[in-house]
Amino acid sequence: MKKLDPSELYELTPDRPDLDGVVLVQALDGFIDAGGARKLASQHLLDTLPSTIVARFDHDQLYDYRARRPVMVFAKDHWESYEAPILAVHLLHDEADNPFLLLAGPEPDVQWERFVAAVEQVCRLLKVRRTIGLNAIPMGLPHTRPVGVIAHGKPRSLVEGYEPWIETVQVPASAGHLLEFRLAEDGLEAMGFAVHVPHYVAQSAYPAAAAQLLREVAKAGGLTLPVEALDEAAAQTRAALDEQVAGAPEVAEVVRQLEEQYDAFVSGRGRSLLDESKLPSAEELGAELERFLADQQRPE
Repeated sequence: MKKLDPSELYELTPDRPDLDGVVLVQALDGFIDAGGARKLASQHLLDTLPSTIVARFDHDQLYDYRARRPVMVFAKDHWESYEAPILAVHLLHDEADNPFLLLAGPEPDVQWERFVAAVEQVCRLLKVRRTIGLNAIPMGLPHTRPVGVIAHGKPRSLVEGYEPWIETVQVPASAGHLLEFRLAEDGLEAMGFAVHVPHYVAQSAYPAAAAQLLREVAKAGGLTLPVEALDEAAAQTRAALDEQVAGAPEVAEVVRQLEEQYDAFVSGRGRSLLDESKLPSAEELGAELERFLADQQRPE
């Protein structure tokens, strides 16, 4: 079978600057994003740092419109606007004016291998030295403890100093994970971070996790990234959660047990953060707390 040319999936801007040894952050929408941390982090970068698009992918070849219908606005008697999906590589400059790249937009629905090959071509054309993927996963952890991080990548020197949280596990694939895997296979530096989000707030915005993602990216990429606004939002979220938990003794008890489990793991006395021998199941905890938080958000 004849392979289609990956270069037909994207278009580079003609006036792109000469970049040498730049970092590319990849944050594709569509896969698990607990607390919206990946989306919050990437949008925060685009909102707070100067940026321009240097490569744009052909979403007509990659996007399933019927599965994820874009939004249109109808005004009285006519269609007023259409929010076309945008999958692009943005050039940004950090607070110290260092350039870096951000691959953001909807995860492709089809042609993953061809898309990955296209991204690799873009990386080589723009002289990318390292890619860093962003992810956020729900975990049985309390919101009263620091945000945990799973680091992964090849070569292994990229993740030195990070303790493994799990051994071997089989998970559904994503285009971002496949991209990291294929780039590493081809000898490029490819790594990623997955932050832990308390499973009972996984469906709500959790800016503390987004802030932690950006801190990890800054450290791994040698960048100076803005996190102050996310930290302020995280403090407000923490205060609101504390207030809600304090108003429900049964929920407070669940959080207390999660705290004990977390502290035991960190101190080396616990076997795993996922050890629920003395706790209700994750599904029971999530259902109980989600019901409680939903009740707090309902209009009177």
